[in-house]
Amino acid sequence: MAKLNNIEALNNALVVAMESDPRIVIFGEDAGFEGGVFRATQGLQEKFGVERVFDSPISEATIVGTGVGLAIAGMRPIVEMQFQGFSYAGFQQLFTHAARVRNRSRSRFTCPLIVRMPMGGGVRALEHHSESFEAIFAHVPGVKVVMPSNPYDMKGLMLASIKENDPVVFLESKKIYRSFKQEVPEGHYEIPLGKANILRNGSSITLVTYGAQVHDAIKAMGELAKTNPEIEVELIDLRTISPIDTNTIVESVKKTGRLLIVHEAVKSFSVSSEIIARINEKAFEYLEAPIARLTGHDITVPLATGEGYHSIDAYKIQTKIKDVMSFKS
Repeated sequence: MAKLNNIEALNNALVVAMESDPRIVIFGEDAGFEGGVFRATQGLQEKFGVERVFDSPISEATIVGTGVGLAIAGMRPIVEMQFQGFSYAGFQQLFTHAARVRNRSRSRFTCPLIVRMPMGGGVRALEHHSESFEAIFAHVPGVKVVMPSNPYDMKGLMLASIKENDPVVFLESKKIYRSFKQEVPEGHYEIPLGKANILRNGSSITLVTYGAQVHDAIKAMGELAKTNPEIEVELIDLRTISPIDTNTIVESVKKTGRLLIVHEAVKSFSVSSEIIARINEKAFEYLEAPIARLTGHDITVPLATGEGYHSIDAYKIQTKIKDVMSFKS
């Protein structure tokens, strides 16, 4: 198996899919000749031709709208938003058309469209380049939302998303695009959407996170093991924001009695808010401490000099775990 980083694993997934399915087309701003701003689609135009991999106008509404039309007509388009912060112009096409096609047509038509986009902070970028607004997409019925944390999942989740007959928003944490490599199988494999991954088993506290914060959590757990080895953290990587794997989280909380949710997105009306509600409904009597969350602040992501105050890191996670464990009823 080759060792790939996240961007390489994504590119490999697209190659594998396009080789087996001629209905797949890829387009977006600079997604063709240049291979995208982060080179996720590099080499694909040369390999598959300009009719299958091409540049689009600088118009997110046009990009998504064209994708909707192609998907309904029987193609399987994968469109790129250059950054999540640029995607909002395409919301009408995604939310009022792509998400509703199956319901509107009483399942006579489907919309197998993937909208992929780099997102999140941690790279000292400009405004509109660092947003983490996954909850907006997850709020809309009919849209699935995926957010991988590692190269193995990046490839497997993308290949599974391509098989979906409904729209998928595929979010890519640019902070970890090239930060590490992992062995990734050659050829085709899929990771089912809606199934979380228990990365570490533990009995003291459940930690739920996704995307780049998975690696902050792993680092925090390593530091915690040196100072507080008695605290055994069960780490869950959601993988899929919508649908959320509620059962895996519930069963873990029933075992540990404590829950911490970590994400870089804003706190209010967030993924953590939804998880808290579900645990209160399904596992409240098992809790030994109030549910805690460590998130970004309810502000626009600061520019470079202030981003560190807003970002999640291993020290903040370690401190929050200790706070939850210190609660006495």
